[in-house]
Amino acid sequence: MRTLGIDFGDRRLGVAISDPSGLIASGIAVIGKGETFEQDIRELKRLVRKYDGIGAIVVGLPKTLSGGLGRQAGKVLEFVAALQREFNLKIETYDERLTTAAAERDLIAAGLSREKRKKVIDRSAAANILQSYLDRQKK
Repeated sequence: MRTLGIDFGDRRLGVAISDPSGLIASGIAVIGKGETFEQDIRELKRLVRKYDGIGAIVVGLPKTLSGGLGRQAGKVLEFVAALQREFNLKIETYDERLTTAAAERDLIAAGLSREKRKKVIDRSAAANILQSYLDRQKK
């Protein structure tokens, strides 16, 4: 079973997918945010159709460093509720603290310029969220 991972942002959604065995996450897309969740979900439905065997969706939940939920977490929870209304799949949130920072460090270490990093950071953050989730599931 494949799992779809989402890094929810104000301007973009980073999207990643696991391999069929559920071991390895790979970034696959960056979706520009629509005016409504329905527009975002329409794009996600297209990806779910494209990648056969998706059984779950994991959305990064941006907790504060102290573990609380801030303003952005509220937006994510609203988005998750919209996903649950539209998809007949298991949908979970996963603590995404510091995943964007980790993705940024990885891309810098790979030698990507600031301009190139800007284009792939959301996809890379989604892959980090999903990989962390997959690793946790193995324990």
